[in-house]
Amino acid sequence: MLRKIALFSLLSLGIISCAQKEARRPVSVRSGTFLKESAERNKALIAQEEAMIQNYISNDSVNTYLASQNGFWYFYNEKSSQENYIPQPGDTLSYSLSISKIEGNSIYEKEELGIQEYVVDKQQTIAGLRYGLQLMKKGETVTFLFPSHIAYGYHGDNKRIGTNVPIRSTITLLDIKKDNSNLETDN
Repeated sequence: MLRKIALFSLLSLGIISCAQKEARRPVSVRSGTFLKESAERNKALIAQEEAMIQNYISNDSVNTYLASQNGFWYFYNEKSSQENYIPQPGDTLSYSLSISKIEGNSIYEKEELGIQEYVVDKQQTIAGLRYGLQLMKKGETVTFLFPSHIAYGYHGDNKRIGTNVPIRSTITLLDIKKDNSNLETDN
């Protein structure tokens, strides 16, 4: 009987103590300021890089630059008047490229990188290269000025391209192997 009373008392104490507990308060409260500050830093970085690129363009009296809707600038070193076909999703592109800092310091020479291949919209690559290649026709050479956020960004390439480095890349589109499922033909 004494056991039953002790067990009943212990059980009652447990129920009463649980009923009186207040919800646990968080140790820290996030206010969202970190995200706001990060967004402001990114906007400032983009503005700084774009100003540097615009300064570079204004000092280049030889080339006529075009602004893309994707946030980079480019000019044609060699433009094809014979080709009409532009890359479509699924096409395999063969190209060569060189990469330098905007002001011209070489990072990678085209001989060092060799011939590259990219399957349009089916492979991962930096955004600037993905958008830039889709503007080109076979045989064209184009020089692109990419801000870091559409180049190698905050991460770099873990080799020679550091964090937040805008780049200049000269690309020659050597060949386009059309995807068989693309029904579009050359005009």
